Amino acid sequence: MPHLYLVDGSGYIFRAYHRLPPLTNVHGEPVGAVYGYTTMLWKLTEQLHKEDGPTHMAVILDKSSQTFRNDLYDQYKANRPPPPEDLVPQFPMIRDATRAFSLPCIEEEGWEADDLIASYTKAAMAQGWSVTIVSSDKDLMQLMTDPSVDMLDTMNNRRLGPEDTRAKFGVGPEKLGEVLALMGDSVDNVPGVPGIGPKRASDLINEYGTVEAVLAAAPDMKKSKMRDNLIEHAEMARLSRQLVELASDVPLPDPLEEFELQGIPEPPLRAFLEHHGFKSLLGRLSAVADAPVAEDAPDAPVQAEDPPCDHDAYETVTDETALERWIIAARHQGWVAVDTETSALDAMQADLVGISMALHPNLACYIPVAHGGSDMFAEKPQQLDRDYVVRTLKPLLEDPAVLKIGHNLKYDLTVLSRYGIDVAPYDDTIVMSFDLDAGKHGHGMDELAATHLSHSCIAFKDVVGTGKKALGFHEVDLKAATRYAAEDADVTLRLWRRFKPRLQYEEATRVYEMVDRPLVAVIARMEREGVKVDAEALSRLSGDFAQRMAGYEAEIHELAGSKFTIGSPKQLGDVLFEQMGIKGGRKGKSGVYSTDVNELERIAADKDQPKGAEIARLVLDWRQLSKLKSTYTDALQAQINPETGRVHTSYSLTGAQTGRLSSTDPNLQNIPIRTETGRQIRDAFVAEPGNVILSADYSQIELRLAAHIADVPQLREAFERGDDIHNMTAEELFGEVTRDTRGRAKTINFAILYGISRWGLAGRLDVTPDEAQAMIDRYFERFPGINRYIAETLTFAKEHGYTRTLFGRKTHFPRLASKNQNERAGSERAAINAPIQGTCADIIKRAMARMGPALADAGLPNVRMLLQVHDELVFELPEGELEAAKPVIERVMASAAEPALTLSVPLGVEIGTGPSWGAAH
Repeated sequence: MPHLYLVDGSGYIFRAYHRLPPLTNVHGEPVGAVYGYTTMLWKLTEQLHKEDGPTHMAVILDKSSQTFRNDLYDQYKANRPPPPEDLVPQFPMIRDATRAFSLPCIEEEGWEADDLIASYTKAAMAQGWSVTIVSSDKDLMQLMTDPSVDMLDTMNNRRLGPEDTRAKFGVGPEKLGEVLALMGDSVDNVPGVPGIGPKRASDLINEYGTVEAVLAAAPDMKKSKMRDNLIEHAEMARLSRQLVELASDVPLPDPLEEFELQGIPEPPLRAFLEHHGFKSLLGRLSAVADAPVAEDAPDAPVQAEDPPCDHDAYETVTDETALERWIIAARHQGWVAVDTETSALDAMQADLVGISMALHPNLACYIPVAHGGSDMFAEKPQQLDRDYVVRTLKPLLEDPAVLKIGHNLKYDLTVLSRYGIDVAPYDDTIVMSFDLDAGKHGHGMDELAATHLSHSCIAFKDVVGTGKKALGFHEVDLKAATRYAAEDADVTLRLWRRFKPRLQYEEATRVYEMVDRPLVAVIARMEREGVKVDAEALSRLSGDFAQRMAGYEAEIHELAGSKFTIGSPKQLGDVLFEQMGIKGGRKGKSGVYSTDVNELERIAADKDQPKGAEIARLVLDWRQLSKLKSTYTDALQAQINPETGRVHTSYSLTGAQTGRLSSTDPNLQNIPIRTETGRQIRDAFVAEPGNVILSADYSQIELRLAAHIADVPQLREAFERGDDIHNMTAEELFGEVTRDTRGRAKTINFAILYGISRWGLAGRLDVTPDEAQAMIDRYFERFPGINRYIAETLTFAKEHGYTRTLFGRKTHFPRLASKNQNERAGSERAAINAPIQGTCADIIKRAMARMGPALADAGLPNVRMLLQVHDELVFELPEGELEAAKPVIERVMASAAEPALTLSVPLGVEIGTGPSWGAAH
């Protein structure tokens, strides 16, 4: 029997758009929705020729926003915002994607996609066909009046039938239009009757049968606001009934017979995927990945398709025999994916609620250990004792013969370490993804599952709820908890099966094995160590900042001649550009003047507006203090862990595109480096009594690496002699070394490595663009290797789409081919710097991974590495071990590149010590 699938393409498009973050293709075009749509359509086509799968299929799209409903009611859909700017250019590409699958793409002027779907459904039913409407749109539920018609919700992978309509709206499909008319629809701007929601509407329809019957009975109803509204808005109710009625008599643009499926021809689909550079989908198409990196590269890894995630196959482990069975299977296999469920996001304070494991796709389990209500009298479900599970799993999780696989494993390592488990060895799929695809997309599990597995993970909020009614995960029933938690382990395993073979094929093994993977356990240990902060010193500093801010406010108000809220961009913009008449103000889409840092710096440099310039300078100072106060001096006090008395920042291995670590809660990367205010904040980071803080900082490491990578003899020789590089550059460019020329030389040295433009350099040095260009020209004349490096790096990046560090770390730049000049120029600047900054990151990571063993070998286990900020490592150690520790730390950092890499310049390391981090500088 023919089975017709009608895909609600418009619904697919918007679900695909919101499913993935912004992505771009190899041409720099936005394709997030295109990619999501393609994977969703692909998933549908996999059901071809399967039992109850489609024999006929078509995608139905909206042709335009004007239909007969707008003639009935000119406010129909009037409240709908226009589609996002980056989605509009994707509409034609989505039509291309449909045709690439050789599927009909049906759209008709003057009709909505829903009307076409209704008409094709009616025509197919008349011929005795089965129909599946691929959508979860409530309006289309009206069509399930016959057993031959159902719906498929692909986002939740479930079939919908009449019972789902009754469960959601209290009526069957045949009465749904009546309910929708009474309740209205704010999205489509269907007016309905004020005050009547889904429950009241279904009660009325169940009692009276139709909208007309309800309206006829209204005058005899008991006096109430609802009765009055039914009488007053009767015509709107009748209009709403017309608006929600699906037109099922639209002339069919194409006959049903042309929707017959003959399989998916490969050539058009391959051409479409190659055009957009959808490598993972190309790999699925022919089991062969994109072109090899080198001519002698091995064949692309072939990965068999995994079955769809079957949440009902997951096991809830609640007895000792089952747990032992899983442990034996994991030991026998030699690898197992692991994930923890906890009571909080902070790994240092979270309690273990359960552990999930996976051995093969769909062979996954969840071991609950702390489920049940928060009240001591609350009923607890059957589950194993947490101490027993921890004690039983510890040998497996520490077994050197069993590889543990996790996603963002750093979190799980920290949680499990607090229960006495030291997980090793391990693989981390978030790190694998970053080392393979940095710059292409994000690396969270949901995005990777959508990108590589065409799978939508269960959302955490769908399990625990949102807002005040949200549950703790320990309160979730075990069936729902198992589906969510075991899916995490299952998806992690599936990602690992795809990423592991790609590491060698795409030459990412070196950076993963030698740089990033060892660091997962290192930074987990650093996070657990934390750093002591002096809460009283922070409190005093907050008070001082508040006083200084008040002083700035008073000065600003006096200069402006009136009081206003300095933190309000609108009020500040009105004062500067309306009240004071400063020229050059620019308004955004909201109609508010821009007062961002660039605008304020422009005003501050305007000598023709002395009063406005002074206000701008004071506002910049006020903003800096306000940010430091809220981000550090106030927030740090609240972030002190009550158990340890220390602050535990969270490091990310995937937060910075070039490979640098980033930190959050608190972000230690943004404390000003060279200002007195920044030193005061660092002074609050202190050592415990009897200990000292040691700061070890790479000296001018980016310039040193530039000298090596770009092969600049003058710079190499200067570093070998120990010369002041900025003095040397000042002499080369300006013929003399003064405070001013050295400062300019320092700016130029670093700015050119970041691919700065003549206009950017002009702004930094307060010179004209022509003068800045002359300085850049002189720099390249004196150091031609730098110019050659920039040219070669850009050529390579544009040809391959990525850059490489000396350790082989790839950073992808998909916007290098963007048609937007600003995006393209920004990508070019980032690409110029990425090999240098990325190699810096690789070197300090290698130093961090080697530091613990080197200190232990030297008999210094009490020297603890606490922080990594830019090119600096911060330690806490006993005062008596200071002299012994210094040479070990310096040696490890200075030789971190070796033996994998021999640099032509020495790596200088500056060490300082003191009772606080500030004093150690």
